[in-house]
Amino acid sequence: MQLSHYLALLHRAQGDLGNAFRTVAAHHTDEPDVQLISEKLARQCDEHNRRLRPFVENYGADGTQEPNELHSDLFHGPRTGPLGLLRDLQDLYLMASNADITWTLIGQAAQGARDRELLDVVSSCEGETSQQLRWLRTRMKQAAPQALVVA
Repeated sequence: MQLSHYLALLHRAQGDLGNAFRTVAAHHTDEPDVQLISEKLARQCDEHNRRLRPFVENYGADGTQEPNELHSDLFHGPRTGPLGLLRDLQDLYLMASNADITWTLIGQAAQGARDRELLDVVSSCEGETSQQLRWLRTRMKQAAPQALVVA
């Protein structure tokens, strides 16, 4: 069963996303909304990870090294200035998009495996990840004129 591979991917992706949100929050303290909301979203990622852990343990780890390389491939921040904020938000968006589609795939597998408990976790966490993506998209739209035209 390959579900263990994707559970490991998602578990690592959620941990990395939480750490990246914390890094952005700590680095962009001059943007109070970014700092506060990023800290909140980091806590959401921590909770997602906590809820995933029993399934990672239940389905077993597959020993892949792929999850260990994901963070360095997607998050290149933190950077400074308006353009740096925009790039950091874009990196977070890519990381959250990866988590979002992985939630979807695991949800499909949970349906196939008739794992109701996993499906319940996917349902609530996938919704929160979608909200994270909406906030990131909105905040990037807000930051773009300052970063790309004015600066």
